[in-house]
Amino acid sequence: MEEQIFQLQYAIDTFYYLVCGALVMWMAAGFAMLESGLVRAKNTTEILTKNISLYAVSCIMYMVCGYYLMYGGTLFLSGIAGGETLVTDVLAAKAEEGFEGGAVYSDASDFFYQVVFAATCMSIVSGAVAERMKLWAFLVFAVVMTGVIYPMEGSWTWGGNAVFGMYSLGDLGFSDFAGSGIVHLAGATAAVVGVLLLGPRKGKYGVDGSVKAFPGANLPMATLGTLILWLGWLGFNGGSVLKLADVTSANAVAMVFVNTNAAAAGGLVAAMLVAKALFGKADLTMVLNGALAGLVAITAEPSTPTALQATLFGAVAGVLVVFTIIFLDKLKIDDPVGAIAVHGACGLLGLLLVPITNDAVSFSGQIIGALTIIIWVAVVSFVVWMIIKAVMGLRVSAEEEAEGVDLSECGLEAYPEFTK
Repeated sequence: MEEQIFQLQYAIDTFYYLVCGALVMWMAAGFAMLESGLVRAKNTTEILTKNISLYAVSCIMYMVCGYYLMYGGTLFLSGIAGGETLVTDVLAAKAEEGFEGGAVYSDASDFFYQVVFAATCMSIVSGAVAERMKLWAFLVFAVVMTGVIYPMEGSWTWGGNAVFGMYSLGDLGFSDFAGSGIVHLAGATAAVVGVLLLGPRKGKYGVDGSVKAFPGANLPMATLGTLILWLGWLGFNGGSVLKLADVTSANAVAMVFVNTNAAAAGGLVAAMLVAKALFGKADLTMVLNGALAGLVAITAEPSTPTALQATLFGAVAGVLVVFTIIFLDKLKIDDPVGAIAVHGACGLLGLLLVPITNDAVSFSGQIIGALTIIIWVAVVSFVVWMIIKAVMGLRVSAEEEAEGVDLSECGLEAYPEFTK
């Protein structure tokens, strides 16, 4: 009977993990739609190529070395045991902690769930460097980001390893439930470094400090992308509970779903109100980024707030993202889709909000954890970007940028009937 109960729990938790992983994988479609909707028509094919290619690169690199660096596990040279041997081995491993003592799921499901997080981290970079970075330079960076940079900082946080053997973030009171810092802040930090080395798009900023708007080519597609991300985020945060097959875990999953959804709603409404106050219009791009800002902020701790608190946290993020986008333009940091504001500023905010509802977490631990992630990713990203720049260059030529990178990088246009 005990073995039958265990096998049922194992099957349910594994299946739940895989379904949530599939939802997070679907976020790749959301990023592709959002970014292709917010760039100009002449750059659509290239941004789509980047998004689907980075997902494939992430899957390969995380299999080859990323998963090992982050957790010490590997699926590269060995398969997964099955049948009675697996049941016996796992039962023995869980004997001391009991069925309620921890999550029980297959190693393969864990790998699948983790690999889609690595791809999400890299997707953040894609939109920020859009419209002027060489495709192959971006993909080379994706190899290093998903194979080394992200797994290393992930090993210090979710992996539980000490930072270069010096200090343990967990012992300092650091917590990041589903990745406001580990995934989103890390991706935004790599994006900031890339954007600073690239420079702004031609004509974006005037010598008098003026900012020229480059409207996205397909706002319906951008809206669809945001809704896909909103849906996928339920798996992103919900799957991070790690298990489902007991009453406590099921209740936790339900609360995480509720709070994730509430934060997105709060962020959207707050961003819309701020945009109306500042611009006199309900700017759709700010509205979309407001929803994403709320999602990023709640990701650090979606299990302990009440639904009202989650809504308020999302609203704070929605306000922050609008002012951050404006501030970055004043600094002439050109981010076509607002990724740095959404994932960077609101990722940091999410980490700082955790101690408000989780007494086991300290503000100092969150700050040290955030600084560890930022410094590691910024320094290594800078080195990698500079090497790529020296070897093959980062930016397309002025002529290619003016014509659109679709033709120069991919050889075809997304909307040939409308762009000629």
